[in-house]
Amino acid sequence: MSIAFIFPGQGSQSVGMGVDLAEAFASAREVFQEVDDALGQKLFALMKEGPEGDLTLTENAQPALMAVSLAVTRTLEKEFGVGIDKAAFVAGHSLGEYSALAAAGAISLSDTARLLKLRGQAMQRAVPVGEGAMASLIGPKTDLALAEEAAKAGSEVGVCVVANDNNNGNVVISGAKAAVDKAIEKAKELGARAIPLNVSAPFHCPLMQPAADEMAEALAKTTILAPRAPLVANVTAAPVHDPDVIRKLLVEQVTGRVRWRESMTWLATQGGVTRFAEAGAGKVLSGMAKRIAPDAEATPLNTPADLEAFAASL
Repeated sequence: MSIAFIFPGQGSQSVGMGVDLAEAFASAREVFQEVDDALGQKLFALMKEGPEGDLTLTENAQPALMAVSLAVTRTLEKEFGVGIDKAAFVAGHSLGEYSALAAAGAISLSDTARLLKLRGQAMQRAVPVGEGAMASLIGPKTDLALAEEAAKAGSEVGVCVVANDNNNGNVVISGAKAAVDKAIEKAKELGARAIPLNVSAPFHCPLMQPAADEMAEALAKTTILAPRAPLVANVTAAPVHDPDVIRKLLVEQVTGRVRWRESMTWLATQGGVTRFAEAGAGKVLSGMAKRIAPDAEATPLNTPADLEAFAASL
């Protein structure tokens, strides 16, 4: 059995996430304390108690989701003897790419927390609230070609691109609000359903270039090592292990497309992965995995019982 650990992105957060892990395992508590110390913030208290509005803020959601993912992988290693070396590959959806790199030992936990705090703040600063938008195009007729046609229509009035190619039936567009509104109209004409997303900025589009510039400066000062398992990168949908290339791709990822469908397809076909283990909050990526690679197994790892069952199955 060839395993890939996959790490969720923004949208999977919820008040209470990680609390049962912290109650059950000292290794999880250590992760949450280390993140709090790195940020000088009581982030775990916010994760535990809310309010939800504060947790959903990009600058809080990004390090918080990473913290839960790292609590899972560190607990698997320390409590169950299941290290990241059990994985053939790692991959993460958007901010989850940072979680994947931290879990694979490429970036320290404290550096990852600080980078994600900055990433969230920089993304928020890049575009004034209300000037950008994102929309999810869904339905059986939705695929990358349809989304690109809709985005092309939107780009007649402003920046509009495909931001996340999640899976057939779920593609996200991003850009200037007027352009996304026009793209939504076109997508509906083409037979897709379109749902405007409740996000604070238009992620993964050229309007994020100021945030990419900030991340380039921060990443240039960050120690990055070769990961213990190769990372299948968002922007290339291909494996990478060279630290300098990883640094470059993390900058490109801010404005670039999350090629998740292609990444998962590569893992299941050329990578030979037969089992996806989703380390962290929620089950979004497990659902996508089942649609993209139906012959592979997809296992969400959220709770102490999930971790125990996963370790016992190896």
